[in-house]
Amino acid sequence: MATTKQSDPLFWNKVVGAVLFAGLIAMTSGFIAELLVHPKKLKENVYVVAVPEAATAAAGAGEPKAIEPIGPLLAGANPAAGEAAAKKCAACHTFTKGGPDRVGPNLWSVLGGHRAHSASFSYSQGLAGMKDKNWDYEDLNHFLANPKGFVPGTKMAFAGISSAKERADVIAYLRSLSDQPKPLP
Repeated sequence: MATTKQSDPLFWNKVVGAVLFAGLIAMTSGFIAELLVHPKKLKENVYVVAVPEAATAAAGAGEPKAIEPIGPLLAGANPAAGEAAAKKCAACHTFTKGGPDRVGPNLWSVLGGHRAHSASFSYSQGLAGMKDKNWDYEDLNHFLANPKGFVPGTKMAFAGISSAKERADVIAYLRSLSDQPKPLP
């Protein structure tokens, strides 16, 4: 007479024992395989992955990539698209005339204005040291592309806008935030 799960009091012990025995066999066969097989290390990979030159140049010496001039792109820039792109800046900045400072200063009339234009905002030493200079189109272009690269020590944690077209749109929008917009270059 065969025993069933209900009548065998040691059924679960047998199941656990079988699982443990299978694990012991797998572990032992792994140790034996390591003793018997000795793989040879290759001097170079058999399969070479092709990497585009642009990627190797960018990852290479850590050289900053050249930022194209913004002047030619401003002719076709769209301030409405710049306003939409600047929404990600609204967490730290306000754009209205007389608007309050937040984590970053208000950006009304920033283009053509002094770099540390807001008297109520506490700028980083890097930017406060440039307060005598005015923001022009190319300076904003470089700053928006890489804030920490343009102003070392800036408190701005934004990584930058990599797209030249998007930077041109944002700069065109910032240009519109003024009672007397600065003439295009």
